[in-house]
Amino acid sequence: MVEFDPITEAHRQWSARWPEHADHMTAITSVMRVQQLLLARVEDVLKPHSLTFAAFEALRLLAFTRHGSLPMGKMGERLMVHPASVTNAIRKLESRGLVERRLSPDDRRVVLATITDDGRAVVAEATDALNQADFGLAGLTREQAAEVTVTLRLLRTTAGDA
Repeated sequence: MVEFDPITEAHRQWSARWPEHADHMTAITSVMRVQQLLLARVEDVLKPHSLTFAAFEALRLLAFTRHGSLPMGKMGERLMVHPASVTNAIRKLESRGLVERRLSPDDRRVVLATITDDGRAVVAEATDALNQADFGLAGLTREQAAEVTVTLRLLRTTAGDA
């Protein structure tokens, strides 16, 4: 039995109408679908730790810093998300005791997010789980994952993201 692939069928339809654009349409459709699949895999790995990927990224970023703190605005820049997304993620992490928010002693206009000891423990466990799951890319070798990164960086650079 032949399996039906909606993306292959879309390529066939596009090729019949706009053949010069069919491969690009298929590429973007494939990237969008893979993003959905990978996010679902990563979220499944993080579920036992009661974290979303956004929350994990925020905790991991704070854990990477020398003092476990960053200004909220800097977090948005580094995570490449809107400041409201950072505020929302930090608020949820703070309600769980994984992060604390304080005014910066150097500049009272700046709010710092600081990872707590509990936050460090949770992000360490979640990091181990994601590493064990190869971040949802278990079907790829290290070399293949690096190739994907190079290709996607080209797309990001072309879009002005890097």
